[in-house]
Amino acid sequence: MANAASRPVPRPGVLDIQAYVPGKSAAPAGVKLHKLSSNETPLGPSPKAVAAYGSLSGKLELYPDGSSTKLREAIAGRYGLDANRILCGTGSDELLQLVTKAYLGDGDEGVFTEHGFLVYRIAILAAGGKPVIVKETNFTADVDAILAAVTPRTKIVFLANPNNPTGTYLPFHEVKRLHAGLPGNVLLVLDAAYAEYVRRNDYASGLELVAESENVVMTRTFSKIYGLANLRLGWLYGPAHVVDALDRIRGPFNVNGAAIEAGAAAIADEAHVASAIEHNDKWLAWTTAELEKLGLSVTPSVGNFILIHFPAKPGEMAKPGKTAKEADAFLTRRGLILRAVAAYGLPDALRMTIGSEEANRLVVAGLADFLAGKA
Repeated sequence: MANAASRPVPRPGVLDIQAYVPGKSAAPAGVKLHKLSSNETPLGPSPKAVAAYGSLSGKLELYPDGSSTKLREAIAGRYGLDANRILCGTGSDELLQLVTKAYLGDGDEGVFTEHGFLVYRIAILAAGGKPVIVKETNFTADVDAILAAVTPRTKIVFLANPNNPTGTYLPFHEVKRLHAGLPGNVLLVLDAAYAEYVRRNDYASGLELVAESENVVMTRTFSKIYGLANLRLGWLYGPAHVVDALDRIRGPFNVNGAAIEAGAAAIADEAHVASAIEHNDKWLAWTTAELEKLGLSVTPSVGNFILIHFPAKPGEMAKPGKTAKEADAFLTRRGLILRAVAAYGLPDALRMTIGSEEANRLVVAGLADFLAGKA
């Protein structure tokens, strides 16, 4: 075997990265699959988006618009934004990577909370930076703890709001307090992937803060409520100088034409989004209440998923208790695929996407059987 000196070696930090592992998507043979591991919408995409996607089938030999003009203008029209301050990408993941690549260098620090999105750590390490992980309070970001973690080496603070996988959020006044406490040369990245689902009067995705600040960007996705996860599509809104910097380092055709067309149609179909919100409101509340009746603890969520907590050891509940790992295996045998979240520092919990009525009822019934010790 060749020694390390005789072959290329990745930059420091790259081999410290634990590759992102998506949620499971397979069930045993002979059982119906209900995939509730990736926070996909049970309603699927807008029919208008599907039609727009199909319209590109006769133009596959052509390069897409490298500026995603139609999509940026559709987003700008929907939210009343300046299209020139919008950047589209291959999912919000790519945009988070671009931000980190542009603003964080060797030894610089990127701050995020302990149960934050795994991509933050990956992006920071890939850029040669140092991840700084901040403790949360009751599974919720703690503004004072984040500010206390900022040093002269801090270049980026990531805040998922709402956060995945906990489903918790910071009220907008707390986000503004966080921003006010940061030095002007620190970029605050507001990851609002689940913003469309939030039904709280004190929540805001961050558009207002971006509009009036020079060091705040907000990222959004079409993978969740819009049902376009397979197309990998996201967008960022930021100050003109940030968007210009990111535009210089992104790939020239980083968003494909079908995604541009489908995204523009999806964001215009407000009736479809309203149906998805209505479905989520009903079944988020129902599923949470039913699981709590079983004696399980559920972190209050404002997203389209819930975090279900299990005892660390069997026998720690009034009813026969079993661990999250055992619950996951039990449900998988029935075709009910939830997300293990040990990689997020939550080994005693499972994350469940709010699915169809059938899927939600089956999970509740399955966990009832699991806790009762049934096969």
